[in-house]
Amino acid sequence: MLNNLPEKWDLEADLVAIGSGIGGLSAAITAHDHGLSALVLERSDQVGGVTALSMGEVWVAGNHHEAAIGIEDSSDSGFRYLKRLSMDYGSDAAILNKVIHAPLALRYFEDQIGLKMEPIRDCPDYYYTVSNDAVSEGRMLEVVPFPAATLGEWQAKTRISPQMPYGLTHHDMFQAGGTANIAKWDFNRMAERRTADERCLGPGLAAYFVKGALDRGIPLHTGANAEELIADGARVVGVRAVIDGKDVFVKARRGVVVAVSSYERNQDYNKTLSQQLELGSMVFSTVNGANFRLAGPVGARIASVPDITSLGFTVPGMEEEDGRPVWNSALPVIGQPHTIVVNRAGKRFGNEAFYRSFYYTIDIIDGGDQTHPNFPCWTIIDSQVREKYPFGSIMPQQDWPEGLGHQADTLAELAKLIGVDAAGLDATVASFNGNAELGVDPDFGRGTHPWSAWMSGDPYHKPNPNLGPLVKAPFYAVEMKRMGGTAITSAGILADEHGQALGWDDKPISGLYVAGNSMARMETGAVMQSGISNARGMTYGWLIGKHAAGQPSDLLASEA
Repeated sequence: MLNNLPEKWDLEADLVAIGSGIGGLSAAITAHDHGLSALVLERSDQVGGVTALSMGEVWVAGNHHEAAIGIEDSSDSGFRYLKRLSMDYGSDAAILNKVIHAPLALRYFEDQIGLKMEPIRDCPDYYYTVSNDAVSEGRMLEVVPFPAATLGEWQAKTRISPQMPYGLTHHDMFQAGGTANIAKWDFNRMAERRTADERCLGPGLAAYFVKGALDRGIPLHTGANAEELIADGARVVGVRAVIDGKDVFVKARRGVVVAVSSYERNQDYNKTLSQQLELGSMVFSTVNGANFRLAGPVGARIASVPDITSLGFTVPGMEEEDGRPVWNSALPVIGQPHTIVVNRAGKRFGNEAFYRSFYYTIDIIDGGDQTHPNFPCWTIIDSQVREKYPFGSIMPQQDWPEGLGHQADTLAELAKLIGVDAAGLDATVASFNGNAELGVDPDFGRGTHPWSAWMSGDPYHKPNPNLGPLVKAPFYAVEMKRMGGTAITSAGILADEHGQALGWDDKPISGLYVAGNSMARMETGAVMQSGISNARGMTYGWLIGKHAAGQPSDLLASEA
């Protein structure tokens, strides 16, 4: 353990949270409510963290909203669901800890900060019909639109998302036909909400927790870059931060919470920790692995779970304010009708409509010739997609941006332009088209997961919402690139049931907590389920606040 005490402290609190996403804010709020003082250090100039960049989904098995819509569920069922799908890459204790406490944390924040959530109707678990413990709806929750004007001077300082349509709820979008039918969305409602600054999705979820902190007078320090943890030789007792170019020493009498998200913007860490090469990213530049740089010197243990490479693309001429390209996720695009993804051989290689299956195939290595046979890869569409469906940020019937991929009147011409095997592509499309007309995919089972139909399918397209033939010229091809998500990475800091960071001796590091995407994903193992990351941030923040205040939960012990 370090011993690097400063001569004097500039700021003091019982609990110091580094990071202003749902993990750091929920810890600070809970600590305050249990009699402690708290403050938050945020490296960027806005609060809300990557929570505000997400779809804002919160997955809680056995939550109290399910009964109101007639869904029978329990934490036990949620445990079995995650346990079976984790493939033993996770931890039974961590899974149990999450599913037992998440409903309690949800209730707590609804009661204490006015968090308003409701089920996302008709949204099934990823593995509904695969696992007997999956449910057809009810576990996935979203916020009721949040009136951002109530944030006062923090309204502009609370992060929004450049990618998410945060003027609409999931209900608004999917009642109108989902992502495939964006032209049918109620853009008048979106405009009204945007004008009034009523925030949905991730921006709305983040704003509820920012408001909870502000209502309690918890100081939120932006532009505060946490450089190192301070220890006294026995425990972590504070943080050295840089604010306005000057060192500021912050004393933490009960503990420090590292909740700085993950490392998605750090290509070295992506390669060495996640085995992912040159990822594009939707998240802001400060998400670069500060959790490891802070907790490493005091002996925190790193753990990792299986990860997958996502796919995305950029549109020429579309850039963020800092000049970075705007990334479009391939997720809702490649599962639409009249769309396939092929490799250099011109062949499909997976179920494009179910990313948990498809994305595992991207980085497969052929040991015979030491290549990635499925990367690079290209999304192929016909003109029916251009007429009916969005392609990322390109709306139906909108002019195709110059410089985005290639287009041709025949598949053979298209294959030549992108450098894939023409005979292979022709055979692939012919086989796919015949099956798509019947609504089946005997090769990869596309369109068999109810979640796929909900997320990217067209409910008005028959007989299968995820399948449609490619027959109408011109045809288009866009090369897919490796892309991260919302900072949900494979590696993080290992923690116990209270959120205490663990050392390499598997003992808690006194005074150090970890939450959110900074924490290793032992609750999920080999599986991912939308909403779990926000739920675990909220849940562990709540557990941390209670533990720091000397009121730890003992529910896990009572289950043993």
